[in-house]
Amino acid sequence: MSYTDALKAIKKKDFSPIYLLYGTESYFMQDIKEKLEKQYALSDGTNVSVYDLEETPIQEVIADAEEYPFFSEQKLILAYHPFFLKAKPDKSAVDHRLESLEHYAQNPADWTTLVLLAPYEKVDERKKIVKTIKKTGQAVACQPVKEWDLSEWIGALSKENQIELEDAVADLLIQEAGTDLAMLRGEIEKLALYAGEGKTITLEMAEKLVSHQQTSSGLKLVDALMAGDLAKAIYIFHDLIKLKEEPIALIALLASQFRTILHVKLLKHKGYNQAKMAEVTKVHPFVVKLALKREAHFSEEELKQILFLAAETDADLKQGRMDKNLAFELLLQQIVMKRKKARMV
Repeated sequence: MSYTDALKAIKKKDFSPIYLLYGTESYFMQDIKEKLEKQYALSDGTNVSVYDLEETPIQEVIADAEEYPFFSEQKLILAYHPFFLKAKPDKSAVDHRLESLEHYAQNPADWTTLVLLAPYEKVDERKKIVKTIKKTGQAVACQPVKEWDLSEWIGALSKENQIELEDAVADLLIQEAGTDLAMLRGEIEKLALYAGEGKTITLEMAEKLVSHQQTSSGLKLVDALMAGDLAKAIYIFHDLIKLKEEPIALIALLASQFRTILHVKLLKHKGYNQAKMAEVTKVHPFVVKLALKREAHFSEEELKQILFLAAETDADLKQGRMDKNLAFELLLQQIVMKRKKARMV
């Protein structure tokens, strides 16, 4: 079952006795958990139990699930880290008697909703217990959103917060937050709080309010250098210094951006598609997508020269041969000069 299907069922109060939430997108897992808590939890929380299966045997959790609640008609049990559902379970000193979970899954208690929260990329669907949970409950995949689905998610979150976004605002949010749905939600809620219901968020408003991430600022530096705009590049650098970023770390960040662009450019020449590039470079597909937009503006030789300049500046800083801030500004100036020469050629 998908995250959206699970939410629709919960909103209709169509609950399952057992939920297995698995995947690496913590936003989805947290959202389903909170929706269930909202439906079940009493104000004092007496009908919600929380367990960590890396510390507590599953048979103790099942004993709690089978015990009738004292203060309400229903209760919710949250059991984190069921590592024994992975294909290769972690070693543990905890003695889990999985037969207790298997028997319970076949005939779950009417008064309990048991939620297993597995923050793992996969669970072993060949296991008998996983198959049983799928029959009597719901196994919900909580996997990261693909970059091509981000616009749809931003639209849904905007609608939920009763605001409209200019297209350029959606692009800004994607650039800053990428596929981090929790961050996207937080930024959109911030914009809605500022503007009010029914308002349209302009790019000017968003640029003042949206939090800037280091990686995004690195991309902005690359774009300023790509455009040969030294003044803008230095302005971004000073903005990062105000945020207590160190020049040595910023050199590494800048070099990382140009290294990815060079790597993507070389792979493109070999005929690799975007998915294969992400696999080879071991970076997120969204980062590859951004690098593909930038690589056409640089020659292979120019990118190599920029990386050489970054390495030289890094060595100067680490050996104390130059003031850190001045060295970084000189690096920006050298890159812009190379850009201008490349354009002239």
